[in-house]
Amino acid sequence: MSEDTIRLVTIGRILRRRRRLLAVVAVLGALLGYGASVLFPPRYTASASVLLPGQWEERELLTQAEIATSSSVVDRAAAALRWQGVSGGELRDRVSAGATEGNILKLSGTAGTPERAQQLADGLAKEFVTFSARITGRATDPEAATGPEALRRKVEETNRRITDLAEAADPGRTVESVQARTTLEKLRTELAEAMKKLDEADPASDRAGMVVMGPAPRPTGEAPPTRTQLVVGGALLSFLLAVVGHLAAARVQRRPRTEPEIAAALGSEVVGTVDVPGDHGAHRPKGGGARAWTRWFLGIDTRWDLPAPRASGDEAGRRIRYRRVCARLRDRLPAPRPLLVVVPEGDEIARRAAGQLVAESRSEPSPASTPAPPASCAHRGYPVLRVVDVSVSQPMVPDRGTESGAVVVISAGSWTAGELAAVAGACADGGHEVVGVVVAGPVRARPARSADRPPENASLALAARGPATGGSA
Repeated sequence: MSEDTIRLVTIGRILRRRRRLLAVVAVLGALLGYGASVLFPPRYTASASVLLPGQWEERELLTQAEIATSSSVVDRAAAALRWQGVSGGELRDRVSAGATEGNILKLSGTAGTPERAQQLADGLAKEFVTFSARITGRATDPEAATGPEALRRKVEETNRRITDLAEAADPGRTVESVQARTTLEKLRTELAEAMKKLDEADPASDRAGMVVMGPAPRPTGEAPPTRTQLVVGGALLSFLLAVVGHLAAARVQRRPRTEPEIAAALGSEVVGTVDVPGDHGAHRPKGGGARAWTRWFLGIDTRWDLPAPRASGDEAGRRIRYRRVCARLRDRLPAPRPLLVVVPEGDEIARRAAGQLVAESRSEPSPASTPAPPASCAHRGYPVLRVVDVSVSQPMVPDRGTESGAVVVISAGSWTAGELAAVAGACADGGHEVVGVVVAGPVRARPARSADRPPENASLALAARGPATGGSA
């Protein structure tokens, strides 16, 4: 699968053949999500809205949101709430602020109970409005009225002084009095223009004070993630990780499926492909006990990535394949000497194929399917075969005796290239040359036709025969 595109049929095969394992994994993930909800107590979130009248740019609204969650505001809110064991630093992680449409700042607070969440949101909004009024010079405390407000009072006082000086001057009787009055009026005009420019430059001049739009509503539900969300999320995450794990394992552990790949791994040639009636259960390893039952229940005792068995012909067609393999093995040997049939342990398909191959080597080949072997060959020309099971993890092949070589029988897609190379190396260590490879594949056997039931086209053939003209009865 490492070079194949992941298709929907592959996902469907995983869901169909690993459904019980995936269901168990999803349940375990749901239990983990439930445990996480127990470890992390529920949280409630309440939100209070603050109206910012006037014209505000987007960056100014973002600045106000940052001010609302700053330590200056949150520390004042913590001091006003007076919650035991809760400091401003802890509250800073539980509050948030965001600007919405219509110049409305939404301040949110999260706490362990709905009442505390409501108190936190209201306290944060109140302290934010108070702090904003203080820094813009709109505080109700007279001592806080500094900066532009004090300057305005000074200008008003100066205007009154100018008026008094203008009235005290000689009402236009001398040139000096006229020049003094002109100078005073000019000064008054310049002060008025300066104050006008100051009001236009003040960003808060055309904005009224911020207003808290009522108390925060008390939350009725938990803040996400809720217990239900954690349970469902844990189940879905575990399910997806299990599916991805199957795909990743299939891509990492590539198993040769085609004849050229198998021949290259074993360092020999494929002498034939045979069919074995059966299903995926044939790939199930033998054994008993609780571990084997658990593997059977979860469905991991069989391979999921093997294709569905194809339909097979009749018994006669399958036997012809085995006889042709025997004939090719006979032709590859210089003399009719025995051969060692090497079968990997746990490969039930290959084990059945090896048994059928031994049975066909001892029987007389059909004259219609294969040519008659020379009379001088023992066992009707077919070599004598002896089956040996070899462990794939630690392969060990008996030393060479009377055998003239070894033939490896395996099922396609069951073993990795490294495992097949290890089997070939074990044959070489035992002094056996791998003279050929036989690939076995599971097929769906057709039901046997009854002996007294003619073929489907028999009646048509009989009906087509007969005299062309009628005769006497």
